[in-house]
Amino acid sequence: MDKPQIILHVQKSLNYTIFDAKWIPCSAKFIVLGNYARGTGALQIYEVSHGDITLVKEAEKSKAFKCGTFGASSLQQRSLATGDFEGKLAIWNLEALEVPIYSVKAHSEIINCIDGVGGLGIGEGAPEIVTGSRDGSVKVWDPRQKNDPVATMEPGEGETKRDCWTVAFGNAYTAHERCVCAGYDNGDIKLFDLKTMSLRWETNVKNGVCHMEFDRKDININKLVATTLESKFHVYDTRTLHPTKGYASLTEKAHKSTIWQVKHLPQNRDVFMTCGGNGTVNLWKYNYPASRVMQDSDKVDMGVAGTLQLVQNTVLSTQPISSFDWSPDKEGLCVCTSFDQMLRVLIVTRLKQLG
Repeated sequence: MDKPQIILHVQKSLNYTIFDAKWIPCSAKFIVLGNYARGTGALQIYEVSHGDITLVKEAEKSKAFKCGTFGASSLQQRSLATGDFEGKLAIWNLEALEVPIYSVKAHSEIINCIDGVGGLGIGEGAPEIVTGSRDGSVKVWDPRQKNDPVATMEPGEGETKRDCWTVAFGNAYTAHERCVCAGYDNGDIKLFDLKTMSLRWETNVKNGVCHMEFDRKDININKLVATTLESKFHVYDTRTLHPTKGYASLTEKAHKSTIWQVKHLPQNRDVFMTCGGNGTVNLWKYNYPASRVMQDSDKVDMGVAGTLQLVQNTVLSTQPISSFDWSPDKEGLCVCTSFDQMLRVLIVTRLKQLG
């Protein structure tokens, strides 16, 4: 069987530090967010056409952008939610970028990470946005409501304030069920149940957690991947929670550097890409075990981790790959950015063979 190939389709050098890129759903366009040298925010929209990419719209804002998501928007509106260096959460109509349609001072320090759910036809329930910040707090927002978060998870009195680097929604398979997972600079991973407003599970992976993603947001939580500073990532089978052992997991060493990103293929949740600090991207396939559940000596159910297969990898840059996003509409089409100020569109072939 021929392996999938990772093909560099087009690359473009930009004149600012790029932090995030996201496909605009139902289009051949994507947005790019970053930071001009003068400290202002860059928001650009590119379109892929005729084997090249064309800048179709841009805006410069007073504060640098760190992250963005379309996850809480409808497919009709396709509004972009952004987090900036000043701690502001804003939502933008991409047709009219002059002023945001929603804006709130969400955090006292930079918003490092953002995720959305309940939009794009993905996940049941309210459209919500979660933000994580250097101020140590994780907040959930419903943009239809006033400027107060619907949930706040922050250190208790006397607890050390940890820098939150990554947040991810999951478990949004009914109108009432929903979880947020947060990863911190000290290796803490915390899974919050928003239905019961309780901490469902926590662990520590000994290295800063750079990025996390559930394989799907709109199903009963199934798998979670967490990437870290020291060349490792962890795959958790989140179907079965053991009262003392937690979730079954496997750990993989890759990239020989920080693993900045993980993104699951929208068309196949068992295939995902990881992005390294050494400028490499790795394509992985998760294989389930013969049985996902076994019983411990006390007859209590515990999960069983599967195995990982490195399907393909390639070197794209000499600098870290800072963001990556699969097209939700065209299988194998993806965009990634790196700290050499390069924007790249990739095509991954033969993905259907991994099904």
